[in-house]
Amino acid sequence: IAEVIVMMVSTTLVTVVMLLIWQKNLFLALFFPIVFGSVELIYLSAVLSKIKEGGWLPLAFATCFLCVMFIWNYGSVLKYESEVREKISMEFLLDLGSTLGTVRVPGIGLVYNELVQGVPSIFGQFLLNLPAIHSTIVFVCIKYVPVPVVPQEERFLFKRVCPKDYHMFRCIARYGYKDVRKEDHNSFEQLLIESLEKFLRKEAYELALEFGASDLDFESETVVSRSREAPSAVGELQIPLMADQRGGELGIVPSESSSENANGSALPTASMPSSDEDPALEYELSALREATDSGVTYLLAHGDVRARKDSLFVKKLVINYLYAFLRNNCRAGAANLSVPHMNIIEVAMTYMV
Repeated sequence: IAEVIVMMVSTTLVTVVMLLIWQKNLFLALFFPIVFGSVELIYLSAVLSKIKEGGWLPLAFATCFLCVMFIWNYGSVLKYESEVREKISMEFLLDLGSTLGTVRVPGIGLVYNELVQGVPSIFGQFLLNLPAIHSTIVFVCIKYVPVPVVPQEERFLFKRVCPKDYHMFRCIARYGYKDVRKEDHNSFEQLLIESLEKFLRKEAYELALEFGASDLDFESETVVSRSREAPSAVGELQIPLMADQRGGELGIVPSESSSENANGSALPTASMPSSDEDPALEYELSALREATDSGVTYLLAHGDVRARKDSLFVKKLVINYLYAFLRNNCRAGAANLSVPHMNIIEVAMTYMV
């Protein structure tokens, strides 16, 4: 039935193209669907006659699977819209201060959520229910992008959420449609922490470029003046992934390279600042190492999606029973992460949609 319907749709579209694009004669354009459409209608009638003889069975299976996918997509979209609507404002976090209104203990907390921007409301539940929160908080969002494979060095995109003394970051973990998440939690944590350290160095590097451009010595200025026709060293920095990202989402550290002019002399490039030269960078790196030594904890939300009281009966039936049944019987997020239970903290939360 699907193949015959596709043939009929193709015939209809070709007829439209003949009229609007090719601008053929009206009778010629109508002659095409009459000839081919009549043949396709014969095929369709022959297929429909087989429904009573057992053809109804695949149609029934297809209808069931279609309903399951529609219910899952409908409930997931409502849950995501609820998270976007109820996310925590930055003003509220700034009012709490760097301690977030609680005690900060050494460690890294990975808060999994689906938001690319903003602080999810589940984080507020952690602040209310836990006696302390980790010194370093990373909001992890896993997204699948329309490319086959994402290289490991471009896996994570980082962005600072609050001022530096908050030690809170946004992390987007990107996977291609051919990527298989076979890495265990140890390798995932190691790659994430290494990428975060590179992000901190990259951030300090950009600040050094921004505020240290006027502090070049006389010798460097002389070399640059002799090489005005050569491309700028800063513009030649190889920063993969950064060229395609906007809005401050930083992923990886640029490669350290130097440009050469026509005479073969190297142009001066701003080197990556070492932790010994930058006290602020040394402080953040030491805090990150201390948090890493204390361990990584996965902060997950055990969400329950419920329809509002003023919703229609059909919506309550779909969300409160059918979608809830699918969520309760699907593979849990903790099982997908392959993380030991001792490293997981779950907080229950109800989403009213």
